[in-house]
Amino acid sequence: MTAPRARSRQPKQLDAGIFQAEINSFALRLAAEGKAAKTIRTYTEAVQWFAAAGLQAGRGGWEQVTSGDIQQWMAWLLGRYSTAYASNQYRALQQFFKWLAVEDLLPDPMAGLAPPRVTDKLVPVFTAGELTRLERACAGRSFAQRRDTAVIAVLTRPASGCPNWPACSAVTSTCGGGRSRSAARATRTGSSRSATRLPGAWTGTCAPARGTPTPGGRSCGWELITASR
Repeated sequence: MTAPRARSRQPKQLDAGIFQAEINSFALRLAAEGKAAKTIRTYTEAVQWFAAAGLQAGRGGWEQVTSGDIQQWMAWLLGRYSTAYASNQYRALQQFFKWLAVEDLLPDPMAGLAPPRVTDKLVPVFTAGELTRLERACAGRSFAQRRDTAVIAVLTRPASGCPNWPACSAVTSTCGGGRSRSAARATRTGSSRSATRLPGAWTGTCAPARGTPTPGGRSCGWELITASR
């Protein structure tokens, strides 16, 4: 393989040389079909990268590309990139070779091949202890500390929605006179409105948020609707 060994941040090799003419025709076909500019760029760059870095030396044209060339290229990608990225590259090449097989009546070297199997990648999450330390680090009465506490409260609430969440938060907003207030938290009481105490001397009223109904028709979340000092 003549491909670079690094996954690094260096630009990809995209000089397809003698293979570029067909790639240009492929890009024109995609444009004529109304494909988005980003899609065209993704597909054509995948083919250019394969032609410039993934083909064995001595290939004189697309008709000499074999399934072995594709397999070696995918193995190289899988050794350096995620399975999802390698799968995207595979599907871009697949579209090109399907088009080329029809356009130039050439055998499709990807016929019979299968794309890489995409494996789920676990996303690391904070533990309960880490969240507690994070909340303590943000505790305080300054604007920045209250703001950070509000952001954390919003991001850590259950994704299933507020019906099972016993408190509500309203993100930082600006009060009259140019003063800023941080998140208000109000415990759900079963009534349509609930009095809440803002940090400092501010008080306000919370009500179910508008415009965010759940599938059952109930509002999801709370919002601060009044504030006074």
